Amino acid sequence: MYNYSPLWETMKDRGVTTYSLVNHYGISSHLMSNLRHNKNVTVETIHRLCNILDCTPNDILQIEKDNRKE
Repeated sequence: MYNYSPLWETMKDRGVTTYSLVNHYGISSHLMSNLRHNKNVTVETIHRLCNILDCTPNDILQIEKDNRKE
């Protein structure tokens, strides 16, 4: 499972709003919804956000261990 809570903190620290990502950087509102709901996004999206926010993937997402047994 993916957790994008670090993204919101990084955005706050950098003074970047959801509005600016959508209107100034061309991030779609659908993509922002996926991030808000911890859905899958592409590696390209993570890369793009890292470039915009001048950060690393660790500043955007956490990957939580799946405790289900196979």
